[in-house]
Amino acid sequence: MNILITGATGFIGSFIVEEALRRGMNVWVAIRSSSSLKYLDNRHINFLTLDFDDTTQMANAMKGLSFDYVIHAAGITKSIHASDFHRVNTEGTRHFVEALLALHMPLKRFVYLSSLSICGAVCESRPYKAINEDTVPQPNTEYGRSKLAAEQYLATVKGLPYIILRPTGVYGPREHDYFLMAKSIRQHIDFAVGFKPQVITFIYVLDVVQAVFLALDHGHVGQAYIISDGKEYDSRTFSDLIRRELGNPWLLRIKAPIWLLRVITFFGEYIARTTGTISALNNDKYNILRQRNWKCDISRACGELGFRPQYDLQRGVKLTMKWYIENKWL
Repeated sequence: MNILITGATGFIGSFIVEEALRRGMNVWVAIRSSSSLKYLDNRHINFLTLDFDDTTQMANAMKGLSFDYVIHAAGITKSIHASDFHRVNTEGTRHFVEALLALHMPLKRFVYLSSLSICGAVCESRPYKAINEDTVPQPNTEYGRSKLAAEQYLATVKGLPYIILRPTGVYGPREHDYFLMAKSIRQHIDFAVGFKPQVITFIYVLDVVQAVFLALDHGHVGQAYIISDGKEYDSRTFSDLIRRELGNPWLLRIKAPIWLLRVITFFGEYIARTTGTISALNNDKYNILRQRNWKCDISRACGELGFRPQYDLQRGVKLTMKWYIENKWL
């Protein structure tokens, strides 16, 4: 089977590539001319340079090729300018699909990696409830809005056998944002935000990969699936597990009020725009960190895909910290 994977140079995408190779698939990956190929050193990988701003360029680059499956994992999770989320995540998806349609690609499945972030503010409704695929999205970040717009576009495309996956917070080896938390704990600081209890959900990267390949065989066309490890955690569980895997360093726990986070992310975004350097401290991050409820219901993914999470947070954090240490990130 021929498979094309976008976002293959990124965190999740690189693991999808490894699984596709393990399954003996003929793997093509989409890259940019500036892409790092650090995790794509297998000689069986075929490379395609695609410009997601240019439908014609992509159609020309893929001309003569035929794919059975496409996994669209390309996108950005942070940006200096809000408009870039829509240019890359929304319009980039539209241009890519238009190129595939122009070539009359005989796709069996097109899997789009979206995000639980599309639900946004609806998660805060009291009493806190687990959201599911029937929950009406109310994204409160530009990232979430751009992902929802891409989903809505896919729903308008006739004849495209698309399936959407909406993972909650994804962590694991090679991931950078949660790594910053581990780095802070290694440096004896545990920084948390908000005094109200917070319910958080996670999914280990290999469980995302499991869901992706289950979607190729079992997913219902036109359906979206929320995925997590199926459990809920309080706000300290993640940091406590990281601390344990790092040898229980002494720790200064700082819990800041929401208003202080707002000040920090305001200046973080201002500095990012001034210097042209993308910062993890931005307006989107404020809305994500202030949110108290990330409960989600994965029963549809379990029932229709046969999804069975293999990594709870304890096991996943152990493997992740081990990788960070062995690869000298920590």
